[in-house]
Amino acid sequence: MKKILLLSDTHSYIDEDILKYVKGADEVWHAGDIGDLSVTDAIKKLKPLKGVYGNIDDAKARLEFPEHNRFMCEDVDVWITHIGGYPNKYNSRVREAIYNNPPRIFICGHSHILKVMPDKKLNLIHMNPGAVGTHGFHKVRTMLRFTIDGKKIENLEVIEFPRRY
Repeated sequence: MKKILLLSDTHSYIDEDILKYVKGADEVWHAGDIGDLSVTDAIKKLKPLKGVYGNIDDAKARLEFPEHNRFMCEDVDVWITHIGGYPNKYNSRVREAIYNNPPRIFICGHSHILKVMPDKKLNLIHMNPGAVGTHGFHKVRTMLRFTIDGKKIENLEVIEFPRRY
């Protein structure tokens, strides 16, 4: 069983409140718009990190992280990309690939809108953890936490932080 912490859109922001949750995870997944790589460096000092770059990320981030990251976690096929859309409105960058070979979990960021929803046609779960950074229009900072045990995706929790400062 793996405890996963999923975050996105840090926009160069990391603090002890976020790192407290990092310490409680087995792996951290970042769905892009990292900002300064000091964010991912801080996470990697504590836990294994899988991530992608986002549209605001510079050349250094794009050298360290791919645009798409597809991997297996336990027995679950996971695909992370920053701009991916959501069920019935997938972005043109991923649409053909997702219909031809859907993952079990499809993760993206970008919108700053927390969203977890099934795609019943493709038998996948779409996750967007919202934004945990302080830059953007969102009023509440959010992350997701869940477990993967074999083929089971369980114990999904939304982690909310107070209004942005």
